[in-house]
Order: sequence, then structure tokens, then C-alpha cells
Amino acid sequence: MPAPPLRLGDLQLRILEVLWEHPDAGVGAVHEALKPERDLAYTTVATMLRKMEARGLVTHREEGRSFLYRAAVAADDVNRSAGDHFVERLFEGSLADAVSHLLTTREVSRGELEQLEKLIREAKRRAK
Repeated sequence: MPAPPLRLGDLQLRILEVLWEHPDAGVGAVHEALKPERDLAYTTVATMLRKMEARGLVTHREEGRSFLYRAAVAADDVNRSAGDHFVERLFEGSLADAVSHLLTTREVSRGELEQLEKLIREAKRRAK
């Protein structure tokens, strides 16, 4: 049975990105990392971290009077879950339809196309 999708809001994803880059960060450090792109109150970040911990997305340890947070989910797991959700929800599970959509709606370089061809060849070998 596949794991349930990790449904993340933009802020939750951005907080995880900060924690993947800087494990064991306090609320202040996360707040500072987000400051250039978002005008958030310190308390908003603290509240979001507590909510994310309740969902099992982050953990904390105490150091003195501070809580230091770290991601409890791996970036690969989040990417896989988001990709699976994208294909299932928008393309009724059809990987071919999802790829076709991306190839026709985005600029794709020759290098990216070659990389996709290589990935398809490898997937065909594994499928035998």
C-alpha cells in the first residue's frame, strides 16, 4: 500500500527546504531564512513549526531554552509524493499524459530531451 501523499502548503515546503539545508535550526534562524521572500511574524513561523511537528514533518530537540528543529521527512520523499499526487490527480494516473503535457507546455532544451531519452532507455531495460 503506497504511503499517503504529503500534502504541503507553500510555506511548509519552504520551511522544509530551510531545514534540509540547515538542520537543527531554531525558530529565529528559520524566520531569518524566510525573511527576504516573505513578511512573516516570528510567531507565525513558530506556530507553523509546531503544526508541522504534530504532522510528523519536523522534529525538535531542546538546547537550553531553545528548540532546534530538523526535517523528519526527506526531500526525495516529498518530491516523490508531490510527483505521484500530480500525476494521479491531474492526469488520472497516466504518466504518458503528464509527460506529454509538460513537453508541450514548457520550453525543453535539447539536453533535457536527451536526458529524458536516457531515462526512458533505462526504464525499458528494468521493465524486461
